[in-house]
Parts: sequence; C-alpha cells; structure tokens
Amino acid sequence: MTKKSLTILGATGTIGLNTLSVVDQHADRYAIFALTANSSYQQLVALVQRYRPRYAVLADETHAEACKRQAVDCDGTTFLYGAYALEQVASAPDVDIVMAAIVGAAGLKPTLAATCAGKRVLLANKEALVMSGNLLMEAARKHGAELLPIDSEHNAVFQSLPRQFGDLSTHGVAKIILTASGGPFRKWSPSELDMATPAQAVKHPNWVMGRKISVDSATMMNKGLEVIEACWLFGVQPTQVEIVIHPESIVHSMVSYCDGSVLAQLSNPDMRIPIAYGLAFPERIAAGVASLNLATIGTLNFEAMDFKRFPCAELAYRAMEMGGTATTTLNAANEVAVDAFLAEKLSFRQIYHGINFVLEEATLKSANTLQDVMAADSEARLMLRDWLTTTHGTRRIAQGVT
Repeated sequence: MTKKSLTILGATGTIGLNTLSVVDQHADRYAIFALTANSSYQQLVALVQRYRPRYAVLADETHAEACKRQAVDCDGTTFLYGAYALEQVASAPDVDIVMAAIVGAAGLKPTLAATCAGKRVLLANKEALVMSGNLLMEAARKHGAELLPIDSEHNAVFQSLPRQFGDLSTHGVAKIILTASGGPFRKWSPSELDMATPAQAVKHPNWVMGRKISVDSATMMNKGLEVIEACWLFGVQPTQVEIVIHPESIVHSMVSYCDGSVLAQLSNPDMRIPIAYGLAFPERIAAGVASLNLATIGTLNFEAMDFKRFPCAELAYRAMEMGGTATTTLNAANEVAVDAFLAEKLSFRQIYHGINFVLEEATLKSANTLQDVMAADSEARLMLRDWLTTTHGTRRIAQGVT
C-alpha cells in the first residue's frame, strides 16, 4: 500500500494531536510531510523528533530557530517560518492530504492554497468557510479539491447524506439539524451569564477544546458559525438549517428528509472519529475510540435553541442572509471580542453587543476576491477594537454590566 502524505496545519492543537493519534494506528497508510504550529515550538520539537517530517513551520523566525536548535538528530527536517511557508507546505506537490486545523482567520490562506492545489482538505477550520465560503467552494470545484468536514456536526451530516449528494433537493433533503451540547452555561440565567468568567467559559462539559472555540461554544457563536459552514458545504439556505440542543453530545447531527425520515450519526464525543473518517474516506478505519453503548447511556435529551439567552447564534443567521462580506465581518468581530473577554476586558454578554455593533455599522461589499475578504476582516477588527475603547466596551467582567 502506498502511503498518503499528510500536512497538519496546527499540529500542536487538539485537532492536530488527535490526527497524529489516528495516524499512529495506521503507520502503513500515512506519512507526515509537514507539521506546523503558531508559537508552541517546544511542543513542536517533540513532534518533529517523533515523526521526522520533511518540514516544520512556525509563525516567526525566532521560534523556528529555537525549534531547530532543540530538535536534535532531525537533519532531514527543514525548518521554515511565516505565512508563506504555511501555504507552501499546504500546496506542495508531494502532499496528498492537508488537515486544516489552524484556528481563526489565520487558517484561511493556507487552506485556500491547499484547495487551489487540488488536495484532499480535512476542514477543521470553520472560519475559512465563514470568511470566504464562495471563494473556497469555487476553488474546490475549479481545481478538483476534496473538502471533507471534520467538525463533528458537519461530518455527521456528511455521513448521513447520500455518497454523491450534489443538489440536496434532488435527494429529498428537507433540512439539516445541527446538534449543540449547550455549552457550560446551558442552564444559566441571564443574571448568572452577566457574571460568567473566562475560567468558567472554557470548561466545556463534553469536549476538550482550545480556549477560543470553548468560549464560542459558551456563547453559542460556534453553532452559528457552523450554520454558515453548513450552508456552504451542503448548498442549503439558512432557513434549512436548524439548531437543537442535545446535552449528551452523542447524536452529532441529523438530516431530515421529505418523507419524514431523520438520519443521524451517533458516537462517543471524540474527534478521532471524524478525523479517521476524513483521512480514509470512503473507507472506514479504526479511530481508537470505544464503540457506543446505548444501554449504558440510557437517555438522550433534546431541547429547543434559546436565541434570547444566546443571541450570538442568531447573528450568524443574519450575517448569512445579508451576504457579501457580512460573514467575514461577523467572524473577525467575534475573534476580537472573544480575545477581549479572555483578557477580562469585556463581560460575557457584551461579546454579543460588540459583534452586533460591528455587523450593523460595517461597510458590506461583495466577497469575490481574497482582497475583498481580507479588507472586510481588517475593517471589522479595527471597528471592534475602537468600540472596546468607548464607554460601551470597557465594562469589566467583574462589574457584570450588559
């Protein structure tokens, strides 16, 4: 069996490490071409020494040099740095599969580069589609790339659709149902949400994730971004995507058909399952995850989404309906607002108000080029930072003011 060559963008994060865990079980199938990280060079050193990739990439030269010095007996690895190097290792001719797991807007360009190079792209960076869905999907069509969703929800939808689904209306698909755990604040009252702290927000009840995505889960913005992602991936309208709260995180998402049938994908909450599915598709390979025992679980619960308590998800629906660069604006404002919350410069519920302000005030344009997208991203970030310096944006978490 010829090994598939794999680049992992964001190798030291949760998705990257889970990808390597799956690869470890199938050394006869996959070889590591490149590993990348932002600034976690010490973690990357350990991975380089273990997997001996052809390339290791960090964000800046200082960290790359430090990584090179510490990675002993790794003469076969070339150490690179910077945004262009990410695009190089994502689009290199020898690469078969790219795991796109860089969080946030920073992952857009290398993901687009891999797509334009016709790779199989395992899309764990939802922001790439949120920012530039039209560009990314058009690039995939033009260059013959495979965009396979790795988010557990979209991977579940993918598994619940016909193999070659194309236009969903021809297959009798009525709607897509995205399940959400509800995050750490599912039962919190508005007054309790006023006082929510970063330490509380990052404690997800079911999943082990990074700080930014954990906060997005707490505000339910993560689910809103997934609505946008689903619209692009599966060619549906926002009105055809429903969010349902499912605290157990066992049913990862569902597809509702016009005959009344609902198909779902169920599994224990472990990201190695969608990763393994994406790596080997259309085959299935062992992911190293225990099989689901429904008798032990006993009960599965579902609740309606409460948009009044978690209005960030509604913003995503609105941005998708607005079109153009609205979803780019939404994503950029959210990233800055979440950073401010994590730095305790913004209260939990003010995250929504800051994003809503930017979405209402930003200049929306068509998103036909990468330049359009990046300009909208920059404008939104500046607007949110300016908003943070006003009397509206300087309210601290400890004050509990919304």
